[in-house]
Amino acid sequence: MKLSKLALIAAIACGTYAGNVFADQTNDIQLVACESDCDCGEPVCGCEPGCDEDACDSGCDSVGCGLDIGNGRVRNRIGDMLSIGDCCLGEPWQLFGDYKRISVGGWAQLGYQSRQQSFGGPPSPSQPNATQGFNDYPDHLQLQQGWMFAEKAIDASCGLDIGGRVDFLYGTDGQDLQAIGNWDEEFDNDWDNGSFYGSALPQLYMEVGYGDVSVKIGRMLLNAGYESAMSPNNFFYSHSYAFNNIQPYTGTGAIATYSGLENISISAGFIEGLNTGFDSNGDTLVASVGLNLTDRLDVQYNVVGGRLLNNLGGPTVAKGAIHSIVAAYDVSCDLQYAMEATIADYDDAFENFGPAAGISNYFIKTLNDCNSVGLRYEWLGQEYDDGEKVDFHELTLGWNHRRSANLIIRPEVRWDWINDDGNEDDHASFAMDAIMTF
Repeated sequence: MKLSKLALIAAIACGTYAGNVFADQTNDIQLVACESDCDCGEPVCGCEPGCDEDACDSGCDSVGCGLDIGNGRVRNRIGDMLSIGDCCLGEPWQLFGDYKRISVGGWAQLGYQSRQQSFGGPPSPSQPNATQGFNDYPDHLQLQQGWMFAEKAIDASCGLDIGGRVDFLYGTDGQDLQAIGNWDEEFDNDWDNGSFYGSALPQLYMEVGYGDVSVKIGRMLLNAGYESAMSPNNFFYSHSYAFNNIQPYTGTGAIATYSGLENISISAGFIEGLNTGFDSNGDTLVASVGLNLTDRLDVQYNVVGGRLLNNLGGPTVAKGAIHSIVAAYDVSCDLQYAMEATIADYDDAFENFGPAAGISNYFIKTLNDCNSVGLRYEWLGQEYDDGEKVDFHELTLGWNHRRSANLIIRPEVRWDWINDDGNEDDHASFAMDAIMTF
């Protein structure tokens, strides 16, 4: 990307006085979860009490959590061993910590899956190699994400402030977060290590803020839906068809955030194509509006549109738009529901391929601070120019078990099936990973 062009984009984005809520490192639309007054999780958001008030003062046993020593005997029931009963996560351990709004950290994710957990899904300008994507190395214990970041957060409440962030990733997810929108191996697109492992710089940006306005300039995660490329931000190990095949992962350009409205977040900006590095391969508008409608309900609309890719290994230009609506609702203090609807409509991106649309549903039941269970059901439909229609379905059941504030284990079982004009196919798979943050 030429510096003069990047500066022009930044100026335009600043002039919009808008922001990019889905360019942040985490999804703004997450489970709304009640806040707590104490470690045991007593809610203060109007929900029913989540634990006995006396438990807030009891603390944790000195021997740790999941085992209870009393009267010289150790209770080693299955419930105790799995921390289904009493649960204490302790304080998170940090390798580097924070200093004056400067933070350095990361995580390591080890995973295993019994087979490739999807049928690939429909190709799109966002993901030209749709049969690949996340979770495409079955029957192998793998380092999925070895992720490091360094960030200087901004504080623009007292005037102008400048910060930024850089992220480095190595693992089997590395090739998926490279600048795959650039076909000439620009930026990190050729940082492969064999057929499945690779490195990437998914984020490298400067952030400038003044008052209620901030602007990120560089390469950043878009987070254009409910799920995130960062594994600790997701409940499930596997990803939805919409995330894996339709939604873009990264963008390079300038995106502004305006936070001066109560219960409303607004964003707008320009990026140079989908999943690109610092080299122009498109001209794309990104925009978002997030609404905090009630204490329990958040809704967000995202759109990515324009010239999504300049070519797809040839002279074809991919133009169109990708829309998503995400809603998260607290049914109760320990049960959350989220819904995501995605529509992709583009012209001349792939010969014979028409629009795609899908709906994903998430149910998360919290048992305590250490354990939660979840269900995801998704449908995604692809229409072809010749009239053929293919329906992709998946049902995933998962369990999140936290052994400490830094370690989470996520087993899941998943069923995938498709309906191709009456011809059905299906399979089941098992997967589990462990994420250690530091």
